[in-house]
Amino acid sequence: MAVIEGFRVQNYRALRDVTLGRLSSQQAGEPLTPFTVVIGKNGAGKSTLFDAFGFVADCLTADVESACDMKQRGGFVRLRSLGVEDPIRFEIYYREAPSQRPITYELAIALDASGRPFIESEVLKQRRKGQKYGRPFPFLRLQNGKGTVWAGEEAVEIAGEEDRAQTPVELTDTRQLGIATLGTLKEHPRIKRFRDFLKGWYLSYFYPDAARGLPSAGPQRHLNIHGDNIGNVVQFMEREHKARFKDILKRIAAKIPGIADIDTLETADKRVLLRFNDGAFRDPFFAQQMSDGTLKVFAYLLLLEDPDPPPFICIEEPENGLYHKLLEALAQEFRAHATGKRNAPQIFVTTHQPYFVDALAPAEVWILEKGTDGYSTVRRVSELQDVKNLVAEGLPLGGLWYSDYLDAR
Repeated sequence: MAVIEGFRVQNYRALRDVTLGRLSSQQAGEPLTPFTVVIGKNGAGKSTLFDAFGFVADCLTADVESACDMKQRGGFVRLRSLGVEDPIRFEIYYREAPSQRPITYELAIALDASGRPFIESEVLKQRRKGQKYGRPFPFLRLQNGKGTVWAGEEAVEIAGEEDRAQTPVELTDTRQLGIATLGTLKEHPRIKRFRDFLKGWYLSYFYPDAARGLPSAGPQRHLNIHGDNIGNVVQFMEREHKARFKDILKRIAAKIPGIADIDTLETADKRVLLRFNDGAFRDPFFAQQMSDGTLKVFAYLLLLEDPDPPPFICIEEPENGLYHKLLEALAQEFRAHATGKRNAPQIFVTTHQPYFVDALAPAEVWILEKGTDGYSTVRRVSELQDVKNLVAEGLPLGGLWYSDYLDAR
């Protein structure tokens, strides 16, 4: 499964210029780990970083102007860093598989003459086979909706023969991503794979009240971002993966304190009820009666147990509403699913809870801090040698954070 090795965002609210992991132009850095966690104080920019991933995904599913207005973002002018005239920029450095050459996606969004956001530039590039040094060659390059695309898997692989598969393109709508259109065409398989990868991102906007709803009965393959189809997903798992799902439910129930069994009930009016049995009572409790924490843990574990998981899962502050002694176990579950199998998702989490951080290694954690100029900066904990030494001595990382060992000195 594809994995993001580096992510850079510029001019996006408090993120004037923030890079996590390795980029094509910054090979000295270590790539992001399969399980990555960003910590920081309130107001440091964690929610903005989470939203930056969501914004890029929304640009694909909608368009850049709609993405600027979605989720209470307030439009392009409020998104662009204060006092900045340059475009909002994003860079994603990723591999389709560990053995594959990395690919870079660059996106710049600015205002046109009418004051509306549009795609100023969009680039997909990759080094040629056997090329270890030098600049990657673009197989998609658009500027103001016009540019060049190279078709096929082998395009631009041979130096000096770039013109052979070169095709000029001009988009009719500069607010739509080029990959959204070109990625649907058979002759552009590399663009299609990146489009599918980005389209598959899962950013959790789960809230327990949504899971307490009574959706219409009908199996659904994947949990949606709000979690209001949680019963439908259980129905699907019961129908399509019955033997495996019984084992999954047993494992999930064992990890949620006080829960012995979980199943669904279809009502006479074709609604689906999610039932939890704690073993102490003959009649089960329904989701409408369960605590926020129980529903939240169940949703996360159900998401992780998806037979066909999203390639990239992003969760903001999973600790909200959870008993603090559950947090270390939840962090271990996230890591186990991000690293334990071949087709594992990459998991990205923001948190401000030390108990969650106690389960983490320094290489997995990034500290986001607000500078005196109002912009955020980021550091990897593994860069702090004193902290690495203390963790190696057996001290928990969350405890060190709580004791201010991770603060800028």
